[in-house]
Amino acid sequence: MALWLADRPLVLASKSESRRTILANAGIPIEIAPADIDERAIERRVRDRGGPSEVAKLLAREKALAISAKKSGGLVLGADQTLALGTRIFSKPGDQASARDQLIALRGKTHELHSALAVTREGATVFEHHDSARLTMRVFSDDFLDQYLEAAGEAVTTSVGAYQVESLGIQLFRRIEGSHFTILGLPLSPLLDFLRREGCLAD
Repeated sequence: MALWLADRPLVLASKSESRRTILANAGIPIEIAPADIDERAIERRVRDRGGPSEVAKLLAREKALAISAKKSGGLVLGADQTLALGTRIFSKPGDQASARDQLIALRGKTHELHSALAVTREGATVFEHHDSARLTMRVFSDDFLDQYLEAAGEAVTTSVGAYQVESLGIQLFRRIEGSHFTILGLPLSPLLDFLRREGCLAD
């Protein structure tokens, strides 16, 4: 029996390997169509009016709408994630040196990951959801940090926070509170519920 019932794949407005893997493992066929938007400009628009969760929600919505305007009929999924330490919002580090500085700032402290998704059709938003998780880093040594950065390589520049908890990044943490999929950047269960209500997934 086919679990996916729609006549076309879900369009993912992102080049995130993590989100692509999550959807594929859940049995959802996807078409990749990364959105070309100015994320930093969008952040500046909302940062003074809302917190990090609002930034994530707006970015997810803008990504989905940008691709939905070019696609007719099908569903487009946009997603984004922000990392906040108090009032400070972090972006993906551009290089290993920036990743090191970021991890030093997070070391021994509790930060929050805010993950948001938006689904659009024909240029209109039909579903939105966001969720948050709290992660506490342990107090690791500078020597450990340098060894971690060497072992993780360029992967530290591919995600906000400079870590992936599903791989070596798990060694950075003392406590993790929240959904695993929220931490990976895509709250999956609410998305699956929506797709079932839409008749895209077997119920």
